[in-house]
Amino acid sequence: MRQAYAANTTVSPEKSKAEIETLLRRYGADQFVSGWGGDKALIGFRAAGRNIRFELTLPSPTDPRFKPKHRTRARSTSEATAARHEAEVRRRWRALALVIKAKLEAVSTGITTFESEFMAHIVMPDGRTVGQHVTPAIEAAYAGGKLRALLPEFTS
Repeated sequence: MRQAYAANTTVSPEKSKAEIETLLRRYGADQFVSGWGGDKALIGFRAAGRNIRFELTLPSPTDPRFKPKHRTRARSTSEATAARHEAEVRRRWRALALVIKAKLEAVSTGITTFESEFMAHIVMPDGRTVGQHVTPAIEAAYAGGKLRALLPEFTS
């Protein structure tokens, strides 16, 4: 079974967020915001004249997958549960830092354009992202239409 990216990281969410902010400055962003509430954290920035928003879903501390598999003392069970939850939060922040870094480097190298790489996260004038606008249309098209093959059929 594949292990999740950064599953054993000890890097705190705060350090990952600071790394993201440093990356964004280095690659030319001129604004940065971050925040959290409930089960979401948010990173927003402006670069290449576009407002970008990443929302990071955070796991609930009461999610049963964080409970130890074997019953132990009540205090150590709650400590183990908290430790597993904190590890997952750290892992998700590292993954977000990796995604943003990879996108910025791909644009900087000329592999892709800023708009192509960040399209789903561009914030539109109504406050929703392009991804929030387009996803329902994609789902409807796939649900109701016949899909074409990825490669054209070749005949000899």
